[in-house]
Amino acid sequence: MTGKTGMADITEPIYYIDRSDIREGKLAEVREGMLDLADFIEAREPQLIAYRFYIDESGTTMTTVAVHPDPASLELHMELGGPKFRAFRELIRMNSIDVYGRPSPDAAEQLRRKAEMLGGGTVTFHTLQAGFSRFTDRPRPSSRP
Repeated sequence: MTGKTGMADITEPIYYIDRSDIREGKLAEVREGMLDLADFIEAREPQLIAYRFYIDESGTTMTTVAVHPDPASLELHMELGGPKFRAFRELIRMNSIDVYGRPSPDAAEQLRRKAEMLGGGTVTFHTLQAGFSRFTDRPRPSSRP
């Protein structure tokens, strides 16, 4: 969101999407790594709104989607997750990282290093032009009968 000055609101959410090719014969290891990383991040980053991994129908592309409440969340995620991201070096080849919102300069540099480490994919930053977000605390469905 922008104020009267046209400057981005510092509390603007950050939407992160990356896409990677899964190396041949590594699908099972990627799935295992995704579960491990998701558990690791969920336990350490309660501020994160969403953190999801997807694999396409052919089993050849992995997509990660994350929604951070603010730039500080992305920076923390890069610091905590960095060592875990390295485990994917032999499993995937990063194609792209797209960031919607304004990360800190430090987080932007960390994203560039992550892309390079995982295969040299492009990193693109997109600035908000218009729109809104609605985030509410909705109760989770109970698993009890």
